[in-house]
Formats: sequence, C-alpha cells, structure tokens
Amino acid sequence: MPDGAEPVTATLLGAIDEVSAEAWDACAGAQNPFVSHAFLSALERSGSAVPDQGWQPRHLVVPDRDGGLLGAAPLYLKSHSYGEYVFDWGWADAYERAGGSYYPKLQACVPFTPVTGPRLLVRPGAEAEAVSATLIAGLTEVARRHQVSSLHVTFCEQAEWRQLGDAGFLRRTGRQFHWHNRGYDSFDAFLDGLTSRKRKMIRKERRKVAESGITLRALRGEAIEPRHWDAFHRFYLATADRKWGSPYLTRDFFHRLGETLTERVVLVVAEDRGEMIAAALNLLGEDALYGRNWGALGDYRFLHFEACYYQAIEFAIEHGLARVEAGAQGEHKIQRGYMPVETYSAHWIADPGFREAVENYLAHERRGIAGEIAGLATFGPFRQDRD
Repeated sequence: MPDGAEPVTATLLGAIDEVSAEAWDACAGAQNPFVSHAFLSALERSGSAVPDQGWQPRHLVVPDRDGGLLGAAPLYLKSHSYGEYVFDWGWADAYERAGGSYYPKLQACVPFTPVTGPRLLVRPGAEAEAVSATLIAGLTEVARRHQVSSLHVTFCEQAEWRQLGDAGFLRRTGRQFHWHNRGYDSFDAFLDGLTSRKRKMIRKERRKVAESGITLRALRGEAIEPRHWDAFHRFYLATADRKWGSPYLTRDFFHRLGETLTERVVLVVAEDRGEMIAAALNLLGEDALYGRNWGALGDYRFLHFEACYYQAIEFAIEHGLARVEAGAQGEHKIQRGYMPVETYSAHWIADPGFREAVENYLAHERRGIAGEIAGLATFGPFRQDRD
C-alpha cells in the first residue's frame, strides 16, 4: 500500500443483494460465471442457499470511498457440510467425539458448485496485495468473532491457495477430471488422437444413442424457454431420487439462472420423438465450459456420456474454448478424454490441537492425491505418439 494511503477495511453483508451487481462484478470479473452477482443472487433469491437450508450469507466486502467495492469474498455461516464437495465429515465426527462443536463453521465458496474459481475477488486497478491481505485478515476475524471451529475456502485458485497457506491456513488438494482442447478443429480430430480401442468405444457409444432415435441439441439464450427449465427441474429431481442424492436447487433457481445469465447458459437437451427426456446444464466462461447438473426421466444407455461429455467437447471445439470442466468425481471420464487435475482448498482451524491433527492428515492426503493423479494419468486414452 502506498505511504499515506488510507488502510482498507472489510465489512459483512447479510445477503448478496445488499451490494449492487455492478460493484460486486467489478471485483468478480467475467471469466468465471459462478462468482458473479447474478449466480449468487439466484441461489439466495430462489431459496437454495439461505439460512433455512443451513447457508447463512455473510459475504465479506472491502468498500471504497465512492460506494463501490475494492474486493469481496463469497462467505456463508453453515450448520452442516452438505453441498460442498470438499468432504470434512470425518473432521466433524472426530472433533465432536473429542467434545468439541464443529458446527457452525464458515465456508468461503460457491454453494453446490465444485468449480475452481477466485475466492478473493479484487477489482482491477485496486492495490491487489493490500486488498487480498485485508480479505484474508477479514475472513479470520469473522471466524473468531463468530467463534466457529473452522473456516474453509474451497475450490480456490492455486495462487490463492498459496497465499492463504502463507497466511497460516492449512492446504488441501483434491482432484477432478477436465478435458483440454489441443487445438482440435473437429470432434473427429479429437478422436484421431486416441488409441484405436478408445476411439472405437466412443464412436460406438455415440452411434447407439443416435440409433435409439434420441436427438440432442444445445440451446442458448432466448432459445431456452420457461418450459425447458420446468422440464429440467423435473429431470433433476428424478435423477436425485434414483441416486439417493439431495436436490439442493429449487425450480425457481433454474428460472432465475435463465433470466439473469441468459448468454452464459448452454442447455443440452435430449428428445425422444419430440419429447424432452433429459438435459445437461452447462455454464460458459471466457475460456471454459463448465458442466454442472444432469437430469433424466430414466436410464438411457450411453445418453449421460453423450449429453454431458461428448456434446460439451463438441461445443468447446466449435467455440474455441480451452477446456471443459465436468464437475466432481468420475474415474470413468478418463477413457473419454477427461484427465485428472488438482483442485485446491485452504482451511483455518481454531483449536490448536485439532489443527495439528488435521495438518498431519493433510500432509499424507496431499501425497496420496499427487500419487493418485499420476497413476490415473497413465490410464488416459491418448496415443503415445501424440503430444
């Protein structure tokens, strides 16, 4: 911070709509749609991420003197660990058995969204180092003020992970599977880079879907009508019921998403004789397509792979995107060209003894994750004679 400059200070919001979209998005930027004011507002206004569901917004912001923001961090006070995808159930159980109270805790994240993105949002032109430091200090101060057991910054970017670690947070890694565009000019060009066996497998899966009479199309913008969102919500609930999942997102959330992030939504719709039977929801970033939710009325052979993975690859190639991020879990994605990558989270633990135990655990876990990623990469479908 320049000599003589006023120190920056942070404050809390009880809802994302307490600040203007313009001020928030000036810090969030346009690259990642999930940290946008529109996405976070849709979660809150729809009743998906609200106190009644165990998500109490406590967003941290650094105001400027002109009514705008220098920085921000999406933050929630939580009474459970659902909807996070960086699992700490074991930590909670151990702490509770030792006589502590793990909940409430603080979570700096995007609810229900296992997508890497910025968590320390700094407006371009601001004193980035000073604002980031203020946000980190503000996060820990909020944790102390609320007397929580812990504070978790999940799916942050690697640079933030390092910065938080330098500030005393514990570093954790995880893994996901992403597809990377190697300059392909068509889906066939992508297939040409695979081993013969994997190439035949993918062509077979796509052919079986086509022969079933199911047709797919990617809808964007005004082509996505309210009826599409109603249908998608039905698919989403049906799939959650079949897989014993938790349908965190409300019908209203999807409609709000379509209204406020119209140009960012890519909805891959599957139809059988003109009737919608399944759909895959994606959001578009500046250089990536993010696969988010999938839903279907029943089990259709290979349709999930086609709608969620192959259609996403085709879209990315057509639009010159660098990668497709297909969400959490799924070793089966490797043979379809989605390779393992590290994800990052940082954790502040209040209790010194508990912190030491978690720190020791994370040291072993990081080594395990690194070895797992290296091992999984050897099962990739790409030909060895291709870069």
